[in-house]
Amino acid sequence: MTHPIPTGTVPLRPFTPSLPLRNPHLQTILASLKIRARGENPLRAHSEQALVDGGRGVRLVGCRTARPPGSSRGLAILLHGWEGSAESTYMLTTGRRLFLGGYDVFRLNLRDHGGSHALNRGVFHSARIEEVFTAVLNIVAGAGGRPCHLIGFSLGGNFGLRIALRLLPGQAEGLRNIVAVSPVLDPLKATHAIDGGLFVYRDYFVRKWKRSLAAKQRAFPGLYDFGDVMGLKSCMEITERIIPRCTPFRNVHEYFRAYRVAGADFSGLSVPVTILAAEDDPVIPVDDFRTLRGNERLQVRIERYGGHCGFLQDLRLRVWFEDLLERVMRDGSPGR
Repeated sequence: MTHPIPTGTVPLRPFTPSLPLRNPHLQTILASLKIRARGENPLRAHSEQALVDGGRGVRLVGCRTARPPGSSRGLAILLHGWEGSAESTYMLTTGRRLFLGGYDVFRLNLRDHGGSHALNRGVFHSARIEEVFTAVLNIVAGAGGRPCHLIGFSLGGNFGLRIALRLLPGQAEGLRNIVAVSPVLDPLKATHAIDGGLFVYRDYFVRKWKRSLAAKQRAFPGLYDFGDVMGLKSCMEITERIIPRCTPFRNVHEYFRAYRVAGADFSGLSVPVTILAAEDDPVIPVDDFRTLRGNERLQVRIERYGGHCGFLQDLRLRVWFEDLLERVMRDGSPGR
């Protein structure tokens, strides 16, 4: 189902996967399988690591892949989800599609992701929007005036939406549009959905978060000791333990409010924004997408199927939203 906000239509054919892939958990789990990134990938073969200034002494790291001189249609900047990285399956497969389609690609790691724990003293938390905002502006500024497109997945989509809300007219001249795939709108609801849903989601994030905290402790052994966290069993328990200790927020409610975008007013957007969500997403409740307020620059597309960052068309694991991305990047909107 398509929900353009406030007007307009999105004529791209609705996502209708083959019957076996109409299960949201199958969509979500298959989307992260490394098998999807198998085979030759010129994106990785031609990539180089790049440090990006996040302001105030913060350094973020990413992977930049440039096309041969004179052959680039623009730059795609990809933001991964929580506990993902530039090497996540969806980052590699989406990046490959866009690179082969004529775009340079920059896959940016958030703080403490992609093995970057030693770069910055402070622990990652999702309210660290300023450094990601600054890094994206610096990447756009370094693109030499070429068209730039920001694409975020899950938590990366949340960062993308907050960047859109912060952007002032003329602040990032080359940034043509922002796309958010399965973005987190209400982190409190998302955390409850992870902890209270299929056990594999909770176990996955708890395991990866503990691994990340252990890496941070190894990088700064005199600064951090997360030994008391390692026995906790849920994302909410870890959040409640970590947030008052490692962030300026007194409790999880203050923290979640800091990066909640559900109910945000997008009517002042200065750059086109496209949001893609699925009614059957097991991690992100869909209702908040229907209440977003915007102007003609905001388009929200809600599909019946797709799971979380899935949208796999068939058993060959082809990804439907890659067609939407190319359409947005080419035409400026999925509805033209």
